[in-house]
Order: sequence, then C-alpha cells, then structure tokens
Amino acid sequence: MTAAHHELSDDALLAAHRDGDPEAFGVLFGRHRDRLWAVALRTTGNPEDAADALQEAMISAFRRADTFRGDALVTTWLHRVVVNACLDRLRRNKVRAARPLPDDLDQYAGRGGVSGALLGADDSGDPEAQAVLADRRRAVLAALDQLPPDQKAAVVLVDLEGRPVAEVARILDCPPGTVKSRCSRGRARLAELLRAAGLSGTTDPADASHPQSPSTLPPSRPTIEPQGGARP
Repeated sequence: MTAAHHELSDDALLAAHRDGDPEAFGVLFGRHRDRLWAVALRTTGNPEDAADALQEAMISAFRRADTFRGDALVTTWLHRVVVNACLDRLRRNKVRAARPLPDDLDQYAGRGGVSGALLGADDSGDPEAQAVLADRRRAVLAALDQLPPDQKAAVVLVDLEGRPVAEVARILDCPPGTVKSRCSRGRARLAELLRAAGLSGTTDPADASHPQSPSTLPPSRPTIEPQGGARP
C-alpha cells in the first residue's frame, strides 16, 4: 500500500479498483470500516450477524463495483450495500431463537430520537444513575430489535446515525417520504414498547437530541479485507 492511495478520493479509489488496482478497495474499505461496522451492528442487533453481513456486503461491493452509477457518494453506496445485506440476514433469521443483545451497542448511540436519547452516555460517575441508564439501554435495544427490518434500518440510520433523510432515502433506495413514514411508525412502536417496559415519559419520540461525536469502536470489531489482493 502506498501513501498515494490514502491521498485519493473515494471515487478515485473505486475507479482504481475497477481498473485492477489490487490495493485500492482495501484502502477504501479501511477508510469507512468503523462506521459501516457500527451500522451493521445496530441494524442486526448482534456481533455475529453484523460481522457476517458486513463480510457479505464487502465481498458484494468488491465484486460489483462496476454497478456503482456515480449518482450518489461512494460512502452512500457502501452503506446501501451493507444495509441491504443486514436486512437480508434479518429476514432470513426472522424465525430464530432470541439472542442476548451485545453490551457494546450503546457505544454507538446518542444520535437523536427516542432511541438515541435513551442510549446516551452518563459521565456523572453516579452508580445509581449508571444502573438506571443500563436498564434503559437494555429496554431500548430490545425494543429496537422488535421492529420490522425496514423500520429498524430507517430508525438506525436517521435516529442513531444522525444521517439526513435524503441520504437515507438513497441508502435504502426509496423516496424520502417512505423514510419519514418508516421512522414515524418505528418511533411510535418504540414508544409503545418502552411504555410497556416502564419507560414512559422519558422522552418524546418525535424529539431529536443534538448529535454527539461518534464513539470509537471496541477492539473486538472484525477486520474484513479481500484476501491476497485478488478479486474473490
């Protein structure tokens, strides 16, 4: 890998990959890996499915780079591929035994909406406050996991990732109005589930908090790169 690769734009890296550069895609993926992993983890709800979905998505993007039409940002295209892989996995796993939600999901929270507000960090050091927050996190993550996949993806991207509706529409390949509708239905369902969990009145699902800086990923995140520089 040369220093020149890191100076290239996303579009230039993807073009170089299409032209046969064996290192370009690895640099492109490494540039966006953390954010793509966070989206996969939030959307699937567990590290195993997130790692598998991200692996499938990156292999697909690696092989199908020629399908990128250039009508959106490269990072938007990569997010679309990842979210589609996650939704496919969720639909395949629709009838499955419930799994415990990972503790590290809260590290990516704080982007807004009912879920973002309840998943925010507590730096007070108060053990009682932290215990209450931990209970809220578990309830929110459990509720989020009960949403239909399409609603869950919209809520994750808009409320947790803080992405504009227009960009989410491009990622999910649907009209902006559809994204708003899915978010509205998802937030309403989350509010119902949270009320049932005893968290009513904590936040208004229609409100959005100010975005916070994204947290760093845990050291255990998967490293997924094309092997040997050759196309899989």
